[in-house]
Amino acid sequence: MLVVLVAAGCSRLTFIKPDLGRGDFERTAPELDIQTDPRHDGARISLQQAQAAFSAGRLEEAARFAEQSIEQNPDSAAAHTLRAVVADHRGEIERAGEHYRRAVELAPHQGGMFNNYGTWLCANGRAEESLGWFQRALADPNYPRRSTAMANAGACAIDAGRAEQGAKLLEAALEQDPVNPVALSAMARYEFNAGRAFQARAFSQRRLAAAPADAASLLLASQIETKLGDKEAADRYVQRLRAEFPATSGSGTGDDGKR
Repeated sequence: MLVVLVAAGCSRLTFIKPDLGRGDFERTAPELDIQTDPRHDGARISLQQAQAAFSAGRLEEAARFAEQSIEQNPDSAAAHTLRAVVADHRGEIERAGEHYRRAVELAPHQGGMFNNYGTWLCANGRAEESLGWFQRALADPNYPRRSTAMANAGACAIDAGRAEQGAKLLEAALEQDPVNPVALSAMARYEFNAGRAFQARAFSQRRLAAAPADAASLLLASQIETKLGDKEAADRYVQRLRAEFPATSGSGTGDDGKR
């Protein structure tokens, strides 16, 4: 969900977007507060139009208005962030990365920008590289959603082969936010891969109770129940997976996601 609110001369880009199609962690960007130069009212209006089009699923129109906003105010980190989001949804992966990176350059003191770019890197096979960006996000003393970056960092550290470091980050994230779906999902996967199916089940159940299910969390739940020998429970998760995410491949109950 993407919402742009304008009040008292400020443009606030509120962006909370779970990415349900990539990897085992969800992508959640924080609220970003960006001051708007009053000389750039046209850019602000274009940004609002881009947001409205994006919310309505009109991606081409959203991209056009976002680019118009950037033309009117090239230094708007909010406009670059929104353009990146739209590009991601359109499958324009490299373009999304370029705009996330540009937003970082334009707002180098905002932890949320670092988190955005880090999640893009991790979601696109660059988990090791993403970790430094999450650390920069956490170094921002004014960053309001530290548990978000910490959870993303933990999930990506595990993806980068740093399982122990990742688990510590995830535990720290859950201390701050016990219902963080990113951390719960990643901890369930971590425990499952370590052969601790009962612990994995506990995290999986907490994850499914914390937020709407995604395909990855349902698939993992079915795998966990298969490991524990509860075929009936595994089948229920498979049925949900097929009903809610019919396009998902590997919607079975085996360890590899296939029946």
